[in-house]
Amino acid sequence: MTIRWTRLHICLALIAVCAFLLLGWACRIYAQGGEPRYFAITNARIVPVSGPPIESGTVVIAKGLIQAVGSNVAIPPEAWVIDGKGLTVYPGFIDAGTDLGLAKPEGTDEAAARARGRQPAAPPPPAEISIGREDRPATTPWRVAADEIKIDDKRIESWRNAGFTTTLTSPDTGFFPGQGSVIDLAGDRSGEMVVKPAATLPISFKPRASFFLFPGSLMGSIAYVRQVFDDASWYSEAQPVYDANPSKFERPAYDRTQETIHHTRERDELVLLPANTSIQILRALRLADEWKIRAALLGGQEGYALAEAIAAKKTPVLVNLKWPERAKDSDPEQEQPLRELRFRDRAPSTPAALAKAGVKFGFYSGGLEEPKEIFKSMRKAIDAGLAPDAALRAFTLDAADILGVSGRLGSIQPGKIANLVIADGDLWNEKTKVRHVFVDGRWFEVHEPPPEEKPEEKKPERTAGSGSGIGGGGL
Repeated sequence: MTIRWTRLHICLALIAVCAFLLLGWACRIYAQGGEPRYFAITNARIVPVSGPPIESGTVVIAKGLIQAVGSNVAIPPEAWVIDGKGLTVYPGFIDAGTDLGLAKPEGTDEAAARARGRQPAAPPPPAEISIGREDRPATTPWRVAADEIKIDDKRIESWRNAGFTTTLTSPDTGFFPGQGSVIDLAGDRSGEMVVKPAATLPISFKPRASFFLFPGSLMGSIAYVRQVFDDASWYSEAQPVYDANPSKFERPAYDRTQETIHHTRERDELVLLPANTSIQILRALRLADEWKIRAALLGGQEGYALAEAIAAKKTPVLVNLKWPERAKDSDPEQEQPLRELRFRDRAPSTPAALAKAGVKFGFYSGGLEEPKEIFKSMRKAIDAGLAPDAALRAFTLDAADILGVSGRLGSIQPGKIANLVIADGDLWNEKTKVRHVFVDGRWFEVHEPPPEEKPEEKKPERTAGSGSGIGGGGL
């Protein structure tokens, strides 16, 4: 009896050891949320963007990064294999300007007014009058979008299913609304989504919507922004002088705005200047030189008229894909200025003109509400002369380069973050469907939504004395 129990104990111990080893193996393979850490996409057409396409190749993903790409690639034994026959692998798309992931005010009069396309009602005049530089209106450059990301934003899944894996997310209220962050569209916590927390410093010249608030004009807005940069320049020079000689000079007052802009300049952070029309583009190019900042133009839709001038300054452009159109509530009988008609007609040709002039550019959604609208606008640019390869590069590697993350994103190369889109054809074809998306090495299988059920037509009920057809019932 003793021998039998000893053998039983040995068997149980062996089973326990095997279970422990299997558990350890499973833990190595599976990431957070039970996802595998190793993948291999085989037999697929690969468009790396950084090099020529590979007609039948393999992409190996390991722990969130691209491990290998090529025609003859060894597949790790622990990898989950996706047969890519008939599919094409692209780098994940980048929306280089959105508020995706940031909370929007809902249920307020201001939000309702903006939804109707109107300016919200002007707030009452402030109770206190500004008495110094520290009382800066609509200026919060210390805000960082990465600190405010909401992972429950429903648009994240919608953008991701369409092939967008990365966005430049920025606050959009005020002259210095806050710093834009590059985020990936997957993660159990907001911190897991952040690729580059302080990527851009957006600026707005839009006057405040009230007579009682300063600055209330375009001239005043530009003067105010200029003064902020001048103050920051003084701060950058005064603080080191004081630190070196604290017993000889009066201590400079701490100013949160100046401190933030001083550090953004030290990091050579990209400053986004609003510039959509010809006048705005020329003004932005001049101000970038005056303020000695590394700038990119935001909007750029009339760039078709100034592509050579932009190229001469070597200034990148983030093009707004919400092409100008006639207001939906406008009077159809009202005559429209020729300049406006020309602008609406030629705006989609701007990307082709920028590409021809050698200007580096990316795209952003510009308030478009659905990804399908983004691709529809993109096809307009291609129809207006933009090469499909240039369009793909602008959505991937060039956008990543402008945002300072091309070492990590934008192409299919070993060592880069595994952000991939797998589709069943050319992405610019209206009938092409996205089948799989990888974000930071996380796999998302895209399922086509079920077709909407059309309500059945109700037949008129027949009652006693009623007839069929017009005038069927008579006296």
